[in-house]
Amino acid sequence: MSTRWLTGGAAALAAAALLLPSPASATASGTGPGGHAVPSAAAARTAPVTPATVAKRLFGAWLRGDRAAAARIAAPSAVNTLFSYVYRAPDGFAGCAGNRCRFTHTSVRVPGGLNGILMIVSGTKVTRVYESRHLTRPSTAAAYLFSAWQKGDRDRGLEVASTTAVSSLFRTKYDRAGVTYYPQGCTAEPKGFTCAYSYEGGALLTHVTGSRSSGYEVRSISFIAD
Repeated sequence: MSTRWLTGGAAALAAAALLLPSPASATASGTGPGGHAVPSAAAARTAPVTPATVAKRLFGAWLRGDRAAAARIAAPSAVNTLFSYVYRAPDGFAGCAGNRCRFTHTSVRVPGGLNGILMIVSGTKVTRVYESRHLTRPSTAAAYLFSAWQKGDRDRGLEVASTTAVSSLFRTKYDRAGVTYYPQGCTAEPKGFTCAYSYEGGALLTHVTGSRSSGYEVRSISFIAD
């Protein structure tokens, strides 16, 4: 399990507040910690399983460092991605849009427009996890976004790039039968780096900011024509 940046007991309590009550926390009176009502076992068996329920269960397993529990409700690749998260646990649950559930940061800034963790839920399992990435080289951030564009995966792009940059780049679909792009490396600019991909007739420029310690992200995209 990757080490997460923690800020002490207060952050742990805030993250724990996101989770559904565990059956083990129920008392004979039918209440859990804080006096909250705990559903009976029969009710739990008949209650519909929502994407939010599944996502919160996986999030809770991750907070506890329980890979075995996580493996029961998520695909192996999703578990591996989640347990590699290097930042401290997101402290906010942003809800679900369909089967897409997000946990976001409200007190720290992390690279990329994803701002935390996105879980894709199918039935009773999380099939994929996207997360804010900590990349230590400008060229790596640029290449990661370029690869996401090639795959048509906007969520992957948001792991390392701002919403503005992803929207600009994905406005045009990558055409595998079109022009060939050649990486030209990165050069320093006043507020970071420009990493270029040239093609016949012009170039795609990714403008990268950040640092080795905080991580690099693509903040904006521009194009030039010969």
